[in-house]
Amino acid sequence: MRLVRFLLALASVVGCVVAANADAVALPSAHSHNDYEQKRPLHDALDHGFASVEADIHLVDGELLVAHDRIKVQRDRTLESLYLAPLHQRVTGNKGFVHPGLARFTLLIDIKADPEGTYAALDPLLRRHREVLTRFTPDRTFPGAITVILSGARPTALVAAQAERFCAIDGRPEDLKNGTSTNLIPMVSEAWGTAFGRIPGNPLPEATRTALNDYVRRAHAQGRVVRFWGAPDREWFWNEMQRAGVDYINTDRIPDLAAFLKSRTHEAKPAR
Repeated sequence: MRLVRFLLALASVVGCVVAANADAVALPSAHSHNDYEQKRPLHDALDHGFASVEADIHLVDGELLVAHDRIKVQRDRTLESLYLAPLHQRVTGNKGFVHPGLARFTLLIDIKADPEGTYAALDPLLRRHREVLTRFTPDRTFPGAITVILSGARPTALVAAQAERFCAIDGRPEDLKNGTSTNLIPMVSEAWGTAFGRIPGNPLPEATRTALNDYVRRAHAQGRVVRFWGAPDREWFWNEMQRAGVDYINTDRIPDLAAFLKSRTHEAKPAR
């Protein structure tokens, strides 16, 4: 619960925090979707103050390679080299933070296939970076500079069975109904169309806005944070997400979302 309370507080913060780049501000609700497809994976997001990035992984001959499709993997694009090592180095050189003054940073790892086999390779890799990662037990969360959350083909049972682990699970809407511990599932994500039907036009229909607000309130009441994917990556929709209190706003347009969030830092607070 301590981790989730930190995430909720940070994601709904009204002010901005100075980030490592003197020209950047830390943006607690900014999530770089499929971040590895950016020109400079991880670093574009960090330079714009993003507090969450997403990497898809495939297990190939014992290596965890970053790509959306198995056919596009490259041997030099490993999870370790693109994300874990540079994040660890940044935290070590930055007095325990990814962004100064921002307590938490999320690395969302989307497992594309073979969840059990992939996690067997991922678990020891995460343990090598344990000093900068959030640590979980079945009944406690010990916040670290970087919180790893597994999405996609999630090895939920395998992760849940561990007495100590360095990742949590990205839940789905059904997890809002079954009372799963927030130490296992601190985040709930879903495709917008699956959660609310067809992709909307501008403005959001009032019935959909009400359903969205109810969804977010229910998740927050349980101590979970919320994210959607497959939604319009446009300013008017980001505004709807921010007004509803959605904790992580998904984007492929890093500079545009950063500019939007910086312009909105003193405007509408989330509906809770």
